[in-house]
Amino acid sequence: MSTTVAKAGPAVPAGPAASLSVRRPLGDRAFQILALASGLLVLLILVGIAVSTSQQASSWFSAEGWKIFTNNWNPAANDFGALAFIYGTAVTALIAVIMAVPVSVGIALLLTEVVPYRWSRPIVYVIDLLAVIPSVVWGLWGILVFAPWIQHIYAHIGNVVQGVWLFGPLFGPPTSGASFFTAGIILAFMITPIVTSLSREVIATVPAIDKEGAYALGATRWEMITGAVWPHSQGGVVGAVLLGLGRAMGETIAAALVIGSSATITSHLFAPGYNMPAVIANQFGEATGVFRAALMGIGVLLFVFTIIINVLARGIVERSARRKRGA
Repeated sequence: MSTTVAKAGPAVPAGPAASLSVRRPLGDRAFQILALASGLLVLLILVGIAVSTSQQASSWFSAEGWKIFTNNWNPAANDFGALAFIYGTAVTALIAVIMAVPVSVGIALLLTEVVPYRWSRPIVYVIDLLAVIPSVVWGLWGILVFAPWIQHIYAHIGNVVQGVWLFGPLFGPPTSGASFFTAGIILAFMITPIVTSLSREVIATVPAIDKEGAYALGATRWEMITGAVWPHSQGGVVGAVLLGLGRAMGETIAAALVIGSSATITSHLFAPGYNMPAVIANQFGEATGVFRAALMGIGVLLFVFTIIINVLARGIVERSARRKRGA
C-alpha cells in the first residue's frame, strides 16, 4: 500500500497585502503634522527666549567676563558679580527638595498603596487645592505669620548648637526670621503638592499584576513597593522631582518676600540671603544700562542651570533604566 503526501502550497497572507501599502487616513497624517508642529513650536519658543535674553545681557557678559561669578554686587560702583545669588538659589532649592521629596513620595505611596479609595479622594482634592494657591499668598503668609513665629525656634536652636562643630556654623546665632531656611521651607510647601500629585499619578500606573505577583511570592508591602512599584515608577518620580526643583529654583515673589534680600554668601542657614529670581523681581524696576543687562544675564544663567539639571537627571534615569535591563 502506498501513501501519497500532498505538497503544501505557499502560505496565504491573513489579509490583503495591498492594505499595508495604502496611505494612512487624512486624520492620522493631520494629527502627525500637528504634533510635530507643536513640538517644534516649543523648541522655537525656548530658542527665542534664550537668544533674546542673551542679546540683552551681552553688555554684562562682555563687561564683566568671568567676574560674573564673583561675590561683588554693588550697582552704585558698577560691580555686578552674581555669585551670591547663584549660591542663594542653590541653597534654598536644595533645602526645599530635601524637605519636600520624602514627604511627597510618602504621601503618594500612602494614597495609592495604603489608604482605601473612598478615604484617599478627599486628601487628593486638598493636595490639588494647595497646588493652585498663588505664590504671593505663600509669600505674604510666610513673612507676616510664619517668619515671626519660626524666628523664636531659630533662636532656641541657635543657642543650643552654638559652638558645636558643624551645627554651630549652620544654625548658630545670630538668627533671622527672613532667611535661607525660611525661604526653603516656604518653597517646600509650594512644591510638595506638585511632586505629590505627579508621583501619585505615576505610581497609580503600576500594573496590578506586578503587585499581586509580588504578594503571591510572599513579599511584604514594603518589599512589594521596593521590588515592583519603585522600579516601574522611578523615572516618573524623578521627573516629578525635577519639576518641583524647577519650581523651587524659579519661584520669585514668595522667595523675594521671605529670604531677607541680603547679597551675602554664608554657611549660616538662619541668616538673610538672596537668590536669582528675587533680585530680578526686586531691582529690575530701577535698573538701566549695564545694571539692567546684569539682571537679564542672571535670568539667562538661571535658564542655563535649569537645562543642565534636567539633562543630568535625564542621564541618571536612562543609566538606571539600562542597568535594570542589564540585570
